[in-house]
Amino acid sequence: MTATFKRASENDIGMIRDLAKKSWNSAYAEILSPEQIDYMLGEMYSVDELMRHLQNPGFPYYLIFVDEKPAGFIGFEFNYEKDTTKLHRIYLLAETHGKGIGKTAINFLKDEVKKIGNHRIILNVNKINNAKNVYESQGFQIYDEGVFDIGNGYVMDDYLMEFLF
Repeated sequence: MTATFKRASENDIGMIRDLAKKSWNSAYAEILSPEQIDYMLGEMYSVDELMRHLQNPGFPYYLIFVDEKPAGFIGFEFNYEKDTTKLHRIYLLAETHGKGIGKTAINFLKDEVKKIGNHRIILNVNKINNAKNVYESQGFQIYDEGVFDIGNGYVMDDYLMEFLF
């Protein structure tokens, strides 16, 4: 399986929303209620929210293709903090799990971060999410924990992880 990355544009919003819905409904089915998944998808992947991100050159999204088929996406923000990039979103369709695509995407992220000169990547991951193991296998370490009120009576109970160059 060969993964390729294409910088997303406003024309790709529909594809990002579709990939988010498919990947979230499998990734979070055992972690979050269907109501919370729907709420978060509505907040984080609204057309307006995605448009705001895609119009910011420091907040790129990339579509991930495997064998030329859409397989997921990654979104990150350069200079979120001093010399730090924040990985906000990385989601892959369930059928790509276990095939090294996530690791390829993280290596792509590391290369992009090196190009702009940041020395740290941070991310939040739900404490119950198995993705934590993938991040750890790629050199990320837990540096803190946090419970974040995301509205509508929902919270996210996350590990805060970092990778240092």
